Amino acid sequence: MATTEQLTVDNGKVAQAWEEQLPRMLNESDTCKVIADEGDPNALRVNIQTGGHSDYNFDFKVSYVDPREIKVELVDVEQAGLHVDENTDIIQGLAEDYVRHLHECAQGVKNITNP
Repeated sequence: MATTEQLTVDNGKVAQAWEEQLPRMLNESDTCKVIADEGDPNALRVNIQTGGHSDYNFDFKVSYVDPREIKVELVDVEQAGLHVDENTDIIQGLAEDYVRHLHECAQGVKNITNP
């Protein structure tokens, strides 16, 4: 069984770094919010709001497996404030893109998580 290595940096500081870095990874019309997960010192909560008319709102949990590697979980998707089926091709495609951007962001802040 794999063990999770604790981050040596406060997840509030990591969340702040993500908040600065992640918008650079997303489409210009997308917005995001990153907060430290209060229940898990190795995790962040990421909300991404798509730009344009689709009005999708994605919630992810990003957990640090170790100071270099993350695991991303799609927690919820809403459209115009209503829960939607996460298994449609459109949602899955968008989610895959966002997961890729989240991994890119983790690489962009590795100087903070893995000094």
